[in-house]
Amino acid sequence: MLYALCHQFIQLQIEGDEIYTKIENNKPPMDSEGWTILLMDRASRFIWEISCGEKTELLFLRAMEPLAQVIAQTDELSLFTDGERQYGNLLFAICRETFHTGESGRPPSVLPKGVTVRIKNKGNQSHQPGPKRPKYQAPWREHPDTDTQIDDSDIHANHPEAFNSSLRRHLSCCRRRGALWANMYAKTPSNLQKRLDLHWPWHNFVNTHFTLRTTPAVALGILSDSLSWRALFRIQIVPT
Repeated sequence: MLYALCHQFIQLQIEGDEIYTKIENNKPPMDSEGWTILLMDRASRFIWEISCGEKTELLFLRAMEPLAQVIAQTDELSLFTDGERQYGNLLFAICRETFHTGESGRPPSVLPKGVTVRIKNKGNQSHQPGPKRPKYQAPWREHPDTDTQIDDSDIHANHPEAFNSSLRRHLSCCRRRGALWANMYAKTPSNLQKRLDLHWPWHNFVNTHFTLRTTPAVALGILSDSLSWRALFRIQIVPT
């Protein structure tokens, strides 16, 4: 992650989505600790964040903090989510800035220049009286110098949804069903996070994506060649 942040990115389009699995016991989804948040770059399929826990503000905050560091390295960044408003709310709280207009009164707070956030309003409101919400919405005020013209067809989280299906195939703790003797869930959130932490570098640096014909790290420009598991384990980390 730190090595990736050393590079300068001109433009990124990041999609956010969540996947749910059981932890230890079968609980209602909102009470489970098996929610996993994924932030993925659209063009390169590079995963910037994948973390699990209870679906609370703390989990979303943990995912938004690395994204704020990515924003500092880009001239333009767009975030598209499937309708969870906490993405935009917490991102605005972390990296908002004050825009001075020169007029009297309190200056408004806006997202950084070049940053756009779009969410999809969930549910059908056609049967409810009153004004209808737009299908896609910007949850917070954006910088006046930011280009906010985004086609509706570009506002989606299709790539994280496809990755979630792949994650269920690769990790038994994320599968919905299986053989009777198979363990279909993780015992603790830390065990689930360990499996996600191993899947993360494999997806970004080792596995060749079938549409890109290369690894996401190479497609994003972080590396010139793909890595192997042997090369990953030989990377030396200076203790802190």
